[in-house]
Amino acid sequence: MHKIWLIIKREYLTRVRKKTFIISTLLFPLLYVALIFGMGYIAKESVQNLKIAVIDSSGYFSESMVTRENNADKSSSLILIKNSPEKIIADYKTAGYDGYIVIPPINWKEGTDSLFFKSNKSYGSSATVLVEAKLNRIWNEIKNDSLQIDADKQKILLASHLGLKSKNIKDAKANAKTAEGIGYVAGLLIYLILLIYGSQVMMGVMEEKTNRIAEVIVSSVKPFQMMLGKILGIGLVALTQFFIWIAFVLVIYNIAKATGSGGGAANAMVGQMQNMFSSVDVPLILFCFGFYFLAGFFFYSSLYGAIGSAVNEDMREAQSLSFPITMLVILSIALMTSTISNPTSPIAVWGSIIPFSSPIVMMARVPFGVPNTVPWWQLGLSMLMLILGFIFTVWFAGKIYRTGILMYGKKPSWKEMLRWAFRKN
Repeated sequence: MHKIWLIIKREYLTRVRKKTFIISTLLFPLLYVALIFGMGYIAKESVQNLKIAVIDSSGYFSESMVTRENNADKSSSLILIKNSPEKIIADYKTAGYDGYIVIPPINWKEGTDSLFFKSNKSYGSSATVLVEAKLNRIWNEIKNDSLQIDADKQKILLASHLGLKSKNIKDAKANAKTAEGIGYVAGLLIYLILLIYGSQVMMGVMEEKTNRIAEVIVSSVKPFQMMLGKILGIGLVALTQFFIWIAFVLVIYNIAKATGSGGGAANAMVGQMQNMFSSVDVPLILFCFGFYFLAGFFFYSSLYGAIGSAVNEDMREAQSLSFPITMLVILSIALMTSTISNPTSPIAVWGSIIPFSSPIVMMARVPFGVPNTVPWWQLGLSMLMLILGFIFTVWFAGKIYRTGILMYGKKPSWKEMLRWAFRKN
């Protein structure tokens, strides 16, 4: 145990003292916020505002309808052409338009799906869908006028609808939308942690092998102890970084709650967060997240470490061998998406129990409620299987590490690595 502790201490202190750790810890929250707002800004700025000539052959469109719609929606402008439509069709660019739409002589009861926005350029659906929405709103107005439905009746038709939501009769506070959101966030966080820090274990082992440090260490430490210490040490680095981010979020949240800084928007955000967390079992979710975060990391990082011990400096070789493991993590994300749609399906149940997918899939199920949606026996079995899986993968990685760390100049395959693992001493 003393030797394992020394390895943990070395791995932890070596990494947290690096400038890259400090910089990444401080910059990640800022970059994440910048990414969210930046994507929103880019999406807003990328919307194309088109000027489109509308040539109406049906006789239903009026200038007032088009003007009213343009004033309500500033995205793209529709200009109703009354005179000389042939000139517009022949040369719409000279007239100052980005293209034109011809409304054929159709009946208001039938409509049509054969309208075309004609232009010399090709526009994406993000531009044409807004124009289509405008035309459909005008067409709805035309139908209402033809049916003699006045403005008051139109409001009733638009406002009156039947909404269906899921309600858990055993847990009145349960909220499906909140559970879906937390499930997505928790699953994606674990996904990123598995890929980022798992590859760090692989790179660390490769570095030790290249520098011949491992030859000295492995002479006095068992392979299992070496691999376990390395995984636990890097896992603590990941945990430290994650707790710093959580503390940062909690500090900002409590400051906004106590001082009301940011005005009504900040208070509204705090209120929304309070309502959101009141519908889920926060302590249980945090406990499960911590467990699956660590256990999932231990499970996958031991496999990444085994690959790092088997390859040399060639990164392409390492990427090739680690591809099956990376695909298992990506497959878990696909299972998570299906699980959030139906958290009690057989795919969701088995995906949350099998160790290679349980860290991500179970965290997508837990927010929906325990024990009503996720029975206690499923949660316990999932944790037990993941612990046993971690012990097996550390043993498996240690066996490969013992042989692979001392081999140079040879490109191993998964078949050969399996032979190393199950070879008798």
